[in-house]
Amino acid sequence: MTATSATANDTPVAAPNPAATGLLTIDLDAIITNWKTLESRGVPAECAAVVKADAYGCGLAPVTRALYVAGCKIFFVATLDEARLARKAAPSSTIFVLDGLFPLSGPQFAEINACPVIGDLTEMAEWDAFRAASGWQGGMAIHIDTGMNRLGLNPAQALPLAARLNLSGHGIKLVMSHLACAEMPNHALNAKQINEFREVAHQFPGVTSSLANSSGIFLGQSAHFDLTRPGAALYGVNPTPEQPNPMKGVVTLQARIAQIRDIERGASVGYGATWTARKPTRLAIVAAGYADGYMRAASAADGLRGADVMVAGVKCPLAGRISMDLIAVDITDV
Repeated sequence: MTATSATANDTPVAAPNPAATGLLTIDLDAIITNWKTLESRGVPAECAAVVKADAYGCGLAPVTRALYVAGCKIFFVATLDEARLARKAAPSSTIFVLDGLFPLSGPQFAEINACPVIGDLTEMAEWDAFRAASGWQGGMAIHIDTGMNRLGLNPAQALPLAARLNLSGHGIKLVMSHLACAEMPNHALNAKQINEFREVAHQFPGVTSSLANSSGIFLGQSAHFDLTRPGAALYGVNPTPEQPNPMKGVVTLQARIAQIRDIERGASVGYGATWTARKPTRLAIVAAGYADGYMRAASAADGLRGADVMVAGVKCPLAGRISMDLIAVDITDV
């Protein structure tokens, strides 16, 4: 993988390693542009960045560093290991760990000044005990479940915690919830979650509130609250699936052609002989496959068109099943 600041119009022409079978390019400029686009959609709310899962496979350290320099000051990760990498890349940022506080992990949060996202009363008790024993005054977030039924306290459990605001050093930096159906703007659960979260967040005056994920930003100001936290859209995924994608593409994958071969009409290609040439056909055998993450479900068969591959600027269909590390592409018309 290569992380680069090249513009979207720059096309790498060769892998830096002569033995490499492919080149994966991550456009950091495009990620920054996407973050600024999402930030502008949520004004006056602040815009964070979700960089969990190695920044959605794009490289947590270079992505976090680039966004931090661009002005992002709040990051969300899934695990403490990710938080350590994010802390090195963004030294003075606020980092929230979405998976919460595991038993006896308090010292590790304190070491890197990361904030657990608390979604369970047992976690809260663990957090209180660690802070009392260590004297550390670090912060945390309270996760409220408003309909996802994944992580989080239910509203009845969360509301009594608002009394903590009367204590000095209470440590509550954020109250948050997560939308379940934001990519479907007309889904009834969106309004229900927005209203339920608003009622709970209102009981935590002065504490930053956050609900909108990538698609939630496009639901309008009622979903924005104080902080938006886009994830997938930063990396080019369409947050509005029923409309044109407002985000710039981030990832480009190029793979070598290992062999070009000609086959006769009636010859089959690949495992299972599921694809048959209807005319004399020229194939490019590409050195990539499902071991590289190219989904086997994208295979082609007789009567079933699979995915397409760009070859010399021309969209070409797959031929047959995708193998572990090889793909056959019909380049007859190139």
